[in-house]
Amino acid sequence: MNQIRNSRRDFLVNAMGGFGALAFAGLVSKQSALASGRHMAAKAKSIIYLYMEGGPSQVDTFDYKPLLEKRAGQPLPFEKPSTVFNSSNKIMPSPFKFRQYGESGSWVSSVLPHLATCVDDLTFIHSMHHDVSNHSAACYMSHTGDPIAGRPSLGSWMSYGLGSENEDLPGFVVLDCGQAPSGGVFTWSSGFLPSVHAGVTFHPGKTSVEFLDRLESSPERQQAKLRSILELNRRGQERTGDQRLESVIANYEKAARMQTAVPELLELRDESQATRKLYGLDRTETALFGSRCLIARRLVERGVRFVEIFSPRVTADRWDQHGGLRQGHINNCLAVDQPIAGLIKDLKSRGLLNDTIILWGGEFGRTPSSQGNDGRDHNPFGYSVFLAGGGFRPGVHYGTTDDFGYYAQQDKVHLHDLHATILHQMGIDHERLTYRFGGRDYRLTDVHGRVVEGIVG
Repeated sequence: MNQIRNSRRDFLVNAMGGFGALAFAGLVSKQSALASGRHMAAKAKSIIYLYMEGGPSQVDTFDYKPLLEKRAGQPLPFEKPSTVFNSSNKIMPSPFKFRQYGESGSWVSSVLPHLATCVDDLTFIHSMHHDVSNHSAACYMSHTGDPIAGRPSLGSWMSYGLGSENEDLPGFVVLDCGQAPSGGVFTWSSGFLPSVHAGVTFHPGKTSVEFLDRLESSPERQQAKLRSILELNRRGQERTGDQRLESVIANYEKAARMQTAVPELLELRDESQATRKLYGLDRTETALFGSRCLIARRLVERGVRFVEIFSPRVTADRWDQHGGLRQGHINNCLAVDQPIAGLIKDLKSRGLLNDTIILWGGEFGRTPSSQGNDGRDHNPFGYSVFLAGGGFRPGVHYGTTDDFGYYAQQDKVHLHDLHATILHQMGIDHERLTYRFGGRDYRLTDVHGRVVEGIVG
């Protein structure tokens, strides 16, 4: 096997000068895909994860609870858990009006008017739960299935298990919107998986990808430098047997091709005015997140496996409103509502929604009881997410919280279950996608998880 790998690398170094169409990133990802692979027919090819940092309030967005209005100011009629800031026991009604939309009759808050027009394409889970109450640990839990930093992210598992359909772009791309999540770089880390499967961050602005710019004065000098680096790495691998150099070589190769592919990808001027307006690029409040959603569509069009977009920095504390919830949620919803609706409609019109999973949600929800006069505390015990496309049943509302929106009650869905179900739609059995590390086989769902049959087609 080593002889085969070395002959491939010799061919690449000598004949292609580091910029050839035969990419070691592609070879590595395809090898891992063959080793793990699809275990069943896939309903989707790509995933776009819209991560709402801070914890959107389910009872102020998609989980309508009229009892909060009827019993405003009264104590909750049950024991509440001790959460991070130990909020009051007084019931706080939503400051927003709810209406029903679509054939599905979905209840949606007044601060999400654009998503309200898409409800019949959405699959809601109202019974999400876990037991991690602080931001960083819950962020890791949402992405890696473990509250401790260091495990591979969902996107990394997808890259490892399925490889990439585009050898010129990473299999896992993170689109920055001006603020990092509380979990930092561990949120999109490859953990103990080979580093080629880590998320690559695209930043808005002049330097779209760190360290990608050509530093040499000419393409010839760049090629000569890369040939030398590849040859030194090849010799190092022969001498030491260190297979980690496979990822180093793959990353150099990927970066070389990205120097051409990324500028074209990020050039949005060839998009029609109607498309730009659909995503809100013509409005200050929505332009940043809208541009990221439009780039996400362009990425999945080009075969990128997993795209993540973090919610943008707005004049509020992310979605984390321990006070000032009304204005904070207005600001956050304004920034993302139209772009997300535009993304769903654009993917659908292009025939891409069937092959693409959209996942929207934060690390937890918020309490129906108040914190101060106008805030809500963290609540991982019952919250909402929605999915779209990728073979999920549209217009479905799965699971419920109690009448106050505090605890998941009926058809409860743990984060491990959500991860198992997403893997299933991508053609992967979550119990069979494993990686040996530290003497045992690890998987995204650890020793837990089940496919939620009620939401899949």
